[in-house]
Amino acid sequence: MASHSHSETVAASEVAGGEAHGAFPPFDPETFGSQLFWLVITFGLLYYLMAKVALPRIGTILEERNDRIADDLAEAEKLKQETDEAIATYEQALGEARQNAHGIGHAARDKAKAKIDADRNRIDADLGETINAAEAEIATAAAGALADLETIARDAAEALVDELVGGGTGKADIAAAVDAAMKEGL
Repeated sequence: MASHSHSETVAASEVAGGEAHGAFPPFDPETFGSQLFWLVITFGLLYYLMAKVALPRIGTILEERNDRIADDLAEAEKLKQETDEAIATYEQALGEARQNAHGIGHAARDKAKAKIDADRNRIDADLGETINAAEAEIATAAAGALADLETIARDAAEALVDELVGGGTGKADIAAAVDAAMKEGL
């Protein structure tokens, strides 16, 4: 019977799972040694591949990236310095241009003032000549008017005396009376 029960157990286990053992193989203590052996070999192989192939490539990539970043920062600093120098040069040129413009403005203003003064002096001289000519004409006209005034005064006095007295007074007496009156300022 004892042999019969063992054969029944084997037959029952073959029908159920097809295996003779009931434990899961990774947890089976009989296979721990081989599992640990393959684990060490696989881990060692992966460690060797990572250390010799993957990590150096990653290290090279990181080093290239750091170098590129450092180069870009150095280039940016260089460009910043060039920009600062260009701004300083621009501001200096702008200041010089402002000074030149200020000087040109003063020169133009002085030139315009000199031209205006010259024009004013020329106009004043022309006006002076015109005034002198007008005064000479006025003096000539006044002299002519005074000469005519004397004649007009004599004629008027003669006409009045003729009307008032009746004509017996001589022209020489009337002229002498008009001359005397003019000398007194009447």
